[in-house]
Parts: sequence; structure tokens; C-alpha cells
Amino acid sequence: MPRLLGITVLPEYIQSEGVDGVLDNMTRLGVNAVATSPYLMEEADRETGNREPPADAGAGAVRLLDRPLFGKREVWVRTAPSFEPNRSLYEGLRYQPSEPTALTRSQGHILDDFIAGARSRGIKIYFQVQAAIPPGYRVQFGGPVDEDRALLPDGRIPPKRLAKNGSLAAPEILEYEHALLRDLVARYPDLDGMRIDWPEYPPYFLDSVFLDFSDHARRAAQRLGFDFERMRDDVGDLYGKLHGGLRDEDLWPYVEDQDQGRYFLVRLMSDYPGVGDWLRFKARLVEEMLAGFRRAINEAGGERMEMLPNAFPPPWTGVSGMDFRRVARFSSAISCKLYTMHWPMMLRFYGDQLMEANPGLDSRLLTRFLVRMLDLADGPGLPELTDYAYPGPDTPHTVGEEAQKRKIRQAQADAGDTPVYVLAHGYGPLADFRKRLEVAKEAGQHGYWVNRYAYLHDEKLEAIREVGV
Repeated sequence: MPRLLGITVLPEYIQSEGVDGVLDNMTRLGVNAVATSPYLMEEADRETGNREPPADAGAGAVRLLDRPLFGKREVWVRTAPSFEPNRSLYEGLRYQPSEPTALTRSQGHILDDFIAGARSRGIKIYFQVQAAIPPGYRVQFGGPVDEDRALLPDGRIPPKRLAKNGSLAAPEILEYEHALLRDLVARYPDLDGMRIDWPEYPPYFLDSVFLDFSDHARRAAQRLGFDFERMRDDVGDLYGKLHGGLRDEDLWPYVEDQDQGRYFLVRLMSDYPGVGDWLRFKARLVEEMLAGFRRAINEAGGERMEMLPNAFPPPWTGVSGMDFRRVARFSSAISCKLYTMHWPMMLRFYGDQLMEANPGLDSRLLTRFLVRMLDLADGPGLPELTDYAYPGPDTPHTVGEEAQKRKIRQAQADAGDTPVYVLAHGYGPLADFRKRLEVAKEAGQHGYWVNRYAYLHDEKLEAIREVGV
């Protein structure tokens, strides 16, 4: 089986550059897979549109498009579905597909043309859809009602969020996603598969790590045999420890002595046994969700179609619910994200929250702790918390190359015989991007994806061609 070389090309670039314009580039680079999504895009104003590229909770507002979209590197847009939904599939559901517009009717054929064009060139074609953000076409456009949001142990909705994911135990969200997958399989039968994005609890903020204690999760825990109250109490106690009870002496063992750190981690789990239950519970929710998605695809006649979940890398998988060992059974392959511009941002989000809650902490010690626990550096990492931030377009990403490789090797070890594709991000300066491609090529036994075409100017496209598979 040939190694995969894929690029995520969202529909706006097919509209902007033309079907053949995009596919000519793919052919020239030796690309054998592309992923897009079932929507269309048009320009809007600042008041009614969303920024492209997305601002990532404000931290990513520094980034611009490398490939101009509709002639611009920053543009406000709105979307429409690329297809007329089969309304009977969604009858009685809380969530409904977006209404087709004049854009759907005038340009919906573009994705059909793109699918046909890719297949005629021997390029596999996938749709990427969101796992828990109805209507599911694009990250920035949609989201659940509050009743279906994931909650903290004290019942709060996290005050900050980057991901608009709902609770993975919410029946209304799952039923909608099943209907969407059936709809897409029937409408686009020539697809090679579905890429499922964010089929986990994305841990961008520290609060995002401490989900899910919603009523939906409570009912799921009872059904699956988990003690919800013990999980809530122990996770709540650990959350309280981190928010006002954290001391320098709690961090030293993990920073100074790796063996002692392992001992303290075991002791921590012994002190909070409900935490281990909660981590397994989230993994069961992800497992059940992806198993249900696979059934929905099969029942709609898509047995031959692949299903590829996108996933955070270790160690975040431990708290996101993405257990590669569990989901590998339902996945044709798993795409593991090396979104290295996000990692320093996440470290900073975690660190700022912990410093605010524990003002007596040594910030340099906390930084060393977070660098080690998240495995972001090949050495000690940068010394100050303020050294970590969302990188600008011309700033190399502050992540070690060996650290990236370790994450991919661990992901593949957990996935067993199921292929793990590296999902490298195109954002950032050319030289740094090329290094990430080389990491992806070396670490990924089965190939890699590049996300996404918006951040690939012509010099970066040439780098992909030169690095190859």
C-alpha cells in the first residue's frame, strides 16, 4: 500500500482557484489524497461574517492566509451547505442542517466536479466533518445549545473555549451526526471516506481538560457502570487543588527527578481514584461515538468508505478521551495532529490560569513542569511562561523535533496495526514548515497529511514536492 501524501483543501479554495487549478497543483506535488468539506463560502462584512483565518480564541488573530482567498489574506466570510439535505433523515431532531441558499444552488456542483476530477487523477477524496459541532460542516460555523454543552465538576460551562464541541454523551448531537453521515454518504457516494474532526474533548484550555460532568454524561456513566458522583467529587477535588492549593513542592518531583515524578503521579491517582475512572469514562464515550459513526456510514451503504478520526497527540489524548487502542478497531486510519502552533499557546493558557489561581507559585518552575508534562521540548525548553505564545506567521514554532517524533511513535504504538497518519500544519515560516514535513515523513510510517492549503504559498508547495513521501 503506497504511503499517503494528502492535503486538506477546504472548498473556498476550490471556488477561488478553480477545480483544475487546485488539482493541477495536487498532481504536480505527487499528492494522492485530498480532504475537503461539504460547504461553500462567500465574502461577508465584519458585522455578519466570520474571520478567515479563524482567530483561535483571539490568540491566533496574528495569523494571515498564505494563499490569498478571493484576493485577500484576511477576509470575513459566511458559508452555505454544498448540497440539499434529505430532510427526512433529520425529522424530529433538535439540530437541523443549514438551509441551502442561492450559493448552494449556483455553486453546489463545484464539489461534485472536484470529487470527479480527483478520482479521474487517481487521488483519493475525503470529506472532513465535525464530530460534535452541529451542523458539522466547519469548526467556526455552528455549536450546541447550552443544554448539550460539556460541564465542569461544579456544573459550570467553561467561561473560555476555542472548540465549540458539545458533550459527546448528548443524544441529540449524536443523532444529528448519524443523520449527517447518512446524508453525505447517499449524496456523495464516490467519496473514499470521512475524516472526523475533534471526536474528543479538545483540551485547549485548562478548564477544557476537566469536562464532562453534564447530565448527559451522568446518564451515560450510569449506563456504562461508572460511579459518577465519585468521579465528580475526586475530579472536583483535583481541580480545587490546582486552583488555590498548588505549591512549588508539588511541582519539583516532576521537574527534578523523572522517577520520583512517576511515583508522585501514581500517588496522585491513588489519592484521587475517581480521576482514573473519569479518564476511562471519557475514553468510553469517544469509543462509543466513533463506533456509532462507523455503523451510520455502513448502514447508509458506505461500507467501502474509510473512516479517519483526527486526534490530538499524546499526552493530551489521556485527558481528551482519544484512546488510540480503543478507536483503532473502528478506524481505517487515525490522523494525529502536529499542530505545533497551538502547543505553546496551550501551555501559556494552562500556565496563566494556574498562576492566577496560585499567585505564590514560581512561574519558571511551573513553566519547566508544563514543558515536561506536555513533552514539548528536546531539552529543558524556554525558561519563562511569557516565552510561550501563539507564534506569528514568521515565527518558528517553539516545539522540539524529537518531541514531535515521540508523540507520533507513541500514537502508532497505541494504534497497533491501524495506520497513524501524521497531520502536519502548514502555518508558519517556510524553513520551519519544511522541518515539520521532514518530521512527518520520518515519524509517520504510513504517510502524512498537510493541513491546510490556505497556509501553503507556492514555495511551501514546492517544499512538499521536494520532501515527498
